[in-house]
Amino acid sequence: MKPLYKRILLKLSGEGLMGEKAFGVSQKVVDNLAGQIKQICDSGVEVCVVVGAGNIYRGAKDTPANMKRVVGDQIGMLATIMNALHLQSALEAMSVPSRVLSGLNVPDVCEHYIYRRALRHLEKGRVIIFAAGTGNPYFTTDTAAALRASEMQCDVILKATQVDGVYDSDPHHNPSAQKYSAISFDDVIARQLKVMDTAAVALARENNIPIIVFSQHEADSLPKVVCGEGSYTIIKQEV
Repeated sequence: MKPLYKRILLKLSGEGLMGEKAFGVSQKVVDNLAGQIKQICDSGVEVCVVVGAGNIYRGAKDTPANMKRVVGDQIGMLATIMNALHLQSALEAMSVPSRVLSGLNVPDVCEHYIYRRALRHLEKGRVIIFAAGTGNPYFTTDTAAALRASEMQCDVILKATQVDGVYDSDPHHNPSAQKYSAISFDDVIARQLKVMDTAAVALARENNIPIIVFSQHEADSLPKVVCGEGSYTIIKQEV
């Protein structure tokens, strides 16, 4: 199979890293994802990754009532760095060069995000793992994915989820939910489908970067979707 894209942004949720665990990171899941990333890198695709932190801490939900939202979001951003380091370690074990670039400046742990530095890493064939979201509170890691994809001029955003695409309602609660093979940015926003937050979808629309939603649980789902195979939904300008 031949890749359809030269440069991609892969969005991984924190929950997707847990596997069957109730908390934290499943090494089996991380190793599987790293192996799939290696496959597409070996085929010549340049890879950026944005990781969430729902497996450790969700700022909006886990913040105590007596804690300011800004502090809760900062804790969540720090948790994404932990996930990024897990993924980087798994990639390095497979001889895939990678760098963690953080929106928060944590110099003893990883590099601070600088636009030109990130581009240089891509030019050198390294996988970039963007951590700490945008580095600002009140913005989700979905918005960070759309922002970094725009800055890095990625061809597509690949959002790995627990289901194989975008549905008109939650397929876990509605057995009759209908899956879209393709849907426009405007329809996702108008129908409030919540596959990504509105700011992320609007930013992807503004920069004309399609979003492909697929299930990370299918075997080799990432290499397949990069080549236009497998089961997924594409969100784009016109359908």
